[in-house]
Amino acid sequence: MSRWLLFLIAIGIGIAVGLTYGWVINPVEYVDTTPNSLREDYKADYVLMVAEAYAAEKDPALAARRLALLGDTPPVEIVRQVMIYATQVQPGYAEADLDLMSRLASALQSWDPLFDSGPPVNTRVGPTTGPAAGTEAP
Repeated sequence: MSRWLLFLIAIGIGIAVGLTYGWVINPVEYVDTTPNSLREDYKADYVLMVAEAYAAEKDPALAARRLALLGDTPPVEIVRQVMIYATQVQPGYAEADLDLMSRLASALQSWDPLFDSGPPVNTRVGPTTGPAAGTEAP
Protein backbone atom coordinates (compact mmCIF):
# COMPACT_ATOMS: atom_id res chain seq x y z
CA MET A 1 0.00 0.00 0.00
CA SER A 2 2.90 2.38 0.58
CA ARG A 3 3.90 2.12 -3.10
CA TRP A 4 0.49 3.46 -4.13
CA LEU A 5 0.67 6.22 -1.60
CA LEU A 6 4.12 7.31 -2.84
CA PHE A 7 2.87 7.13 -6.43
CA LEU A 8 -0.14 9.37 -5.66
CA ILE A 9 2.04 11.83 -3.72
CA ALA A 10 4.46 12.02 -6.68
CA ILE A 11 1.56 12.62 -9.09
CA GLY A 12 0.16 15.35 -6.81
CA ILE A 13 3.55 17.07 -6.52
CA GLY A 14 4.00 16.88 -10.31
CA ILE A 15 0.60 18.45 -10.92
CA ALA A 16 1.26 21.19 -8.35
CA VAL A 17 4.68 22.01 -9.80
CA GLY A 18 3.31 21.98 -13.37
CA LEU A 19 0.43 24.30 -12.52
CA THR A 20 2.69 26.64 -10.58
CA TYR A 21 5.12 26.84 -13.48
CA GLY A 22 2.40 27.30 -16.12
CA TRP A 23 0.24 29.82 -14.26
CA VAL A 24 2.69 31.75 -12.07
CA ILE A 25 6.28 31.42 -13.25
CA ASN A 26 5.88 31.34 -17.05
CA PRO A 27 2.27 31.97 -18.11
CA VAL A 28 1.24 32.18 -21.76
CA GLU A 29 1.33 35.70 -23.17
CA TYR A 30 -0.68 36.44 -26.29
CA VAL A 31 1.08 39.03 -28.43
CA ASP A 32 0.14 40.48 -31.83
CA THR A 33 -3.04 38.46 -32.22
CA THR A 34 -5.72 39.38 -34.73
CA PRO A 35 -9.37 40.04 -33.97
CA ASN A 36 -10.10 36.74 -35.73
CA SER A 37 -8.98 34.91 -32.59
CA LEU A 38 -11.51 36.69 -30.34
CA ARG A 39 -14.49 35.01 -28.69
CA GLU A 40 -17.88 35.64 -30.28
CA ASP A 41 -18.92 38.25 -27.72
CA TYR A 42 -15.70 40.19 -28.24
CA LYS A 43 -16.10 39.91 -32.02
CA ALA A 44 -19.54 41.45 -31.61
CA ASP A 45 -18.00 44.29 -29.62
CA TYR A 46 -15.34 44.73 -32.32
CA VAL A 47 -18.00 44.97 -35.03
CA LEU A 48 -19.87 47.49 -32.90
CA MET A 49 -16.70 49.59 -32.63
CA VAL A 50 -16.27 49.42 -36.41
CA ALA A 51 -19.90 50.51 -36.81
CA GLU A 52 -19.30 53.45 -34.46
CA ALA A 53 -16.19 54.43 -36.41
CA TYR A 54 -18.15 54.15 -39.66
CA ALA A 55 -20.87 56.43 -38.25
CA ALA A 56 -18.20 59.08 -37.63
CA GLU A 57 -16.11 58.59 -40.79
CA LYS A 58 -18.68 57.45 -43.42
CA ASP A 59 -16.00 55.39 -45.19
CA PRO A 60 -17.30 51.92 -46.12
CA ALA A 61 -13.94 50.89 -47.61
CA LEU A 62 -12.18 51.54 -44.31
CA ALA A 63 -14.91 49.71 -42.40
CA ALA A 64 -14.58 46.74 -44.78
CA ARG A 65 -10.80 46.65 -44.24
CA ARG A 66 -11.33 46.68 -40.48
CA LEU A 67 -13.88 43.87 -40.71
CA ALA A 68 -11.58 41.86 -42.97
CA LEU A 69 -9.45 41.20 -39.88
CA LEU A 70 -12.24 38.91 -38.64
CA GLY A 71 -11.71 36.36 -41.40
CA ASP A 72 -12.47 35.49 -45.00
CA THR A 73 -16.22 36.05 -44.73
CA PRO A 74 -17.55 39.07 -46.67
CA PRO A 75 -17.85 42.13 -44.40
CA VAL A 76 -21.61 42.48 -44.79
CA GLU A 77 -22.06 38.84 -43.77
CA ILE A 78 -19.87 39.38 -40.70
CA VAL A 79 -22.10 42.26 -39.62
CA ARG A 80 -25.24 40.19 -40.22
CA GLN A 81 -23.90 37.29 -38.17
CA VAL A 82 -23.02 39.63 -35.33
CA MET A 83 -26.47 41.23 -35.45
CA ILE A 84 -28.04 37.77 -35.15
CA TYR A 85 -25.72 37.01 -32.26
CA ALA A 86 -26.53 40.34 -30.59
CA THR A 87 -30.29 39.85 -30.83
CA GLN A 88 -30.68 36.11 -30.25
CA VAL A 89 -27.69 34.61 -28.47
CA GLN A 90 -26.64 37.49 -26.26
CA PRO A 91 -29.46 40.02 -26.04
CA GLY A 92 -28.68 43.18 -24.16
CA TYR A 93 -27.25 45.42 -26.83
CA ALA A 94 -28.86 48.85 -26.89
CA GLU A 95 -31.22 49.66 -29.73
CA ALA A 96 -28.85 52.46 -30.80
CA ASP A 97 -26.00 49.93 -31.11
CA LEU A 98 -28.13 47.61 -33.25
CA ASP A 99 -29.09 50.59 -35.39
CA LEU A 100 -25.41 51.48 -35.93
CA MET A 101 -24.67 47.91 -37.01
CA SER A 102 -27.71 47.93 -39.30
CA ARG A 103 -26.54 51.13 -40.96
CA LEU A 104 -23.09 49.64 -41.44
CA ALA A 105 -24.60 46.50 -42.99
CA SER A 106 -26.69 48.52 -45.44
CA ALA A 107 -23.69 50.67 -46.37
CA LEU A 108 -21.54 47.60 -46.95
CA GLN A 109 -24.28 45.97 -48.99
CA SER A 110 -24.40 48.92 -51.39
CA TRP A 111 -20.61 49.38 -51.38
CA ASP A 112 -18.75 47.99 -54.39
CA PRO A 113 -15.03 47.40 -53.80
CA LEU A 114 -14.32 47.37 -57.54
CA PHE A 115 -15.40 50.99 -57.92
CA ASP A 116 -13.78 52.24 -54.74
CA SER A 117 -10.79 54.29 -55.76
CA GLY A 118 -9.48 54.69 -52.22
CA PRO A 119 -7.95 57.91 -50.96
CA PRO A 120 -7.31 60.66 -53.49
CA VAL A 121 -3.93 60.46 -55.16
CA ASN A 122 -2.07 63.35 -56.77
CA THR A 123 -1.67 62.19 -60.36
CA ARG A 124 -0.43 65.49 -61.69
CA VAL A 125 2.90 65.32 -63.48
CA GLY A 126 5.21 68.30 -63.39
CA PRO A 127 5.32 71.38 -61.21
CA THR A 128 2.28 72.19 -59.11
CA THR A 129 3.01 75.93 -58.84
CA GLY A 130 4.72 78.48 -61.00
CA PRO A 131 4.40 79.52 -64.64
CA ALA A 132 4.42 75.96 -66.03
CA ALA A 133 1.41 75.04 -63.87
CA GLY A 134 -0.45 78.21 -64.82
CA THR A 135 -0.24 79.66 -61.31
CA GLU A 136 2.30 81.87 -59.67
CA ALA A 137 3.91 80.93 -56.38
CA PRO A 138 3.30 83.54 -53.65
